[in-house]
Amino acid sequence: MPLSRSMSMTSLSGLLPAWEEDELPVEDLLLFEVAWEVTNKVGGIYTVIQTKAKITVDEWDENYFMMGPYLEHNFKTQVEGCEPQNPAIRKAMDALIHNGYQVHYGRWLIEGSPYVILFDIGSAAWNLDCWKEDLWQTFNIGLPYHDREANDSLILGSLIAWFFKELTEQLGDKPNVIVHFHEWQAGPGLMLSRSHKIPMATVFTTHATLLGRYLCAGNADFYNNLEKFNIDKEAGERQIYHRYCLERAAVHCAHVFATVSQITAVEANHILQRKPDVVTPNGLNVKKFSAMHEFQNLHATNKARIQEFVRGHFYGHLDFNLDKTLFFFTAGRYEFSNKGADIFLESLSRLNYLLQVHRNDVTVVVFFIMPAKTNNFNVESLKGQAVRKQLWDTAHTVKEKFGRKLYDALLKGQIPDMNTILDQDDFTIMKRAIYATQRQSLPPVTTHNMLEDSTDPILSNVRRIGLFNSRNDRVKIIFHPEFLSSTSPLLPMDYEDFVRGCNLGVFPSYYEPWGYTPGECTVMGIPSVTTNLSGFGCFMEEHVSDPAAYGIYIVDRRFRSADESCNQLTQFMFSFCQQSRRHRIIQRNRTERLSDLLDWRYLGRVSTFALTGCPLFPQTEGFRYPRPYSVPPSPSPSLHSTPHHSDVEDDDESEPYDEEEEAERDRLNIKVPFVLSAMPEGKEEQPGESEDLP
Repeated sequence: MPLSRSMSMTSLSGLLPAWEEDELPVEDLLLFEVAWEVTNKVGGIYTVIQTKAKITVDEWDENYFMMGPYLEHNFKTQVEGCEPQNPAIRKAMDALIHNGYQVHYGRWLIEGSPYVILFDIGSAAWNLDCWKEDLWQTFNIGLPYHDREANDSLILGSLIAWFFKELTEQLGDKPNVIVHFHEWQAGPGLMLSRSHKIPMATVFTTHATLLGRYLCAGNADFYNNLEKFNIDKEAGERQIYHRYCLERAAVHCAHVFATVSQITAVEANHILQRKPDVVTPNGLNVKKFSAMHEFQNLHATNKARIQEFVRGHFYGHLDFNLDKTLFFFTAGRYEFSNKGADIFLESLSRLNYLLQVHRNDVTVVVFFIMPAKTNNFNVESLKGQAVRKQLWDTAHTVKEKFGRKLYDALLKGQIPDMNTILDQDDFTIMKRAIYATQRQSLPPVTTHNMLEDSTDPILSNVRRIGLFNSRNDRVKIIFHPEFLSSTSPLLPMDYEDFVRGCNLGVFPSYYEPWGYTPGECTVMGIPSVTTNLSGFGCFMEEHVSDPAAYGIYIVDRRFRSADESCNQLTQFMFSFCQQSRRHRIIQRNRTERLSDLLDWRYLGRVSTFALTGCPLFPQTEGFRYPRPYSVPPSPSPSLHSTPHHSDVEDDDESEPYDEEEEAERDRLNIKVPFVLSAMPEGKEEQPGESEDLP
């Protein structure tokens, strides 16, 4: 349902110019975006502002600026320093510099190259006590001396408020200033700007409430008890009351309050005591390929690289067919319960049982990509890759020798004797290679030496369910407790390449205000599992009539028990294992076409209109992305339980399916929800615009 405007919207009167057209008069405005993660990668907000930069720069050009903390290393490696072209900004910076504070300006070296204004927190730390007193006198919020992050956010906010005071004085009546603040760390800047009555329009976006994340991490039945929590008491017990006060004050000071999903809007209404004015979903930069088969080729190429790693990791126990092996993965911050790793592991145990009972020849290798405390790669993992490389070199040596002898024999017009073409030395080399692959231990579950092995949640649950990568297990687990990198000696792949090579991403999160990981899977054409407690899952449920047909499997974690959710997730994964190779290819095509829904080219307009308090989503009410016209290859309880075999069904053409026709219908439909203007008179309704779609 669309969210209505709050009464606070009336305070925007006079701060922004009036206009009647769809387009903002950007030449008369300056847009600033404030976030702790500008040039500073910490979490998901970095992805939001980085991916949105190009579409925003394209629209606002020289009138768009980002603001954040100055970190010397990041500035040297990510920013090209330059002088500001706008004289008002130059004078505002000089005012701070002349008072002893350091302010840096340049272009962030990402797509779009936006201007950034970075404030050196260290250069202003001497004035912290004064600003703390000002915060207490104005808002009755005190910050403890030991919370460095909260203190740094106050320093940053004070510098930003000072900057805007100088800037608006330089600008006078025109142009008008819009400032978009992200998360509680940017909150003090908004609060102080409003308390000093600086003439500018403010927007505050919460991507996740601070207290909500803490409560869910503590295994609370969060969504069913939202109205029952004593908010002040819960925040105090977790020693984050001062942070919660900053967050709530920023929300109530903002002219426009936005959040990223409907599920987070419900949460914010209870936790922060203000209903969001608008929902602005997060998007991605979607790069389309000129031909459909190109991203399928990328999948095949990167899958082959993952297969090479698996060959080394499971050396000596490689008794399963890699051509019939599926790669599942989950990735993100190591929040065991919030990210759903608990029910994922339990579901893997049940999936392993089902595959064994049905004597399925499919093997599932599951990767957990979550950073944890380690001291290095473990020896067994490195040895496995060394053994694989040695075997590869041995095979090539024998192959070249065999090839030369075969070539010489054919030149002489002879058919070589296969019994003599390889001599005793060749057999000795091959026997030594085979002997080197023998191992007494099972393939390791984790690729690194864990510092807290005995108490690690993933490893503890692996021991509980007994999935130790034994020969009879049809589900194998690999825990990679570091983010992926192409420079790794173990698994040398970037995250994007790794995702493209997998078959299914599994993200059964309990607390996920948006969820970039399944979104990234979607734009790469990789099916994924999400939940109805994630913003992404709710967004897809709202705009796609049959998400599973498009490779978006949504686990019900809101209205089902944990055991029922486990069973549903197990059924999704088991049915996915039953699909033929042809069905998986068809499904990847469908999944990739959903990427238009997540493109900043469309969602960026949602954010732009949110800046001025103009709700866009009421015009999307009733839209349902239609079910594919062909029979969907989606998990369903009605499917027979006997697994399909890829080698049998690859040539099955009984299913009616016209890829080009289906893709064209989808392309027509996907443009509908983001049309801002009213439909011209006499225009025929396009497929997908009807509110009566199933």
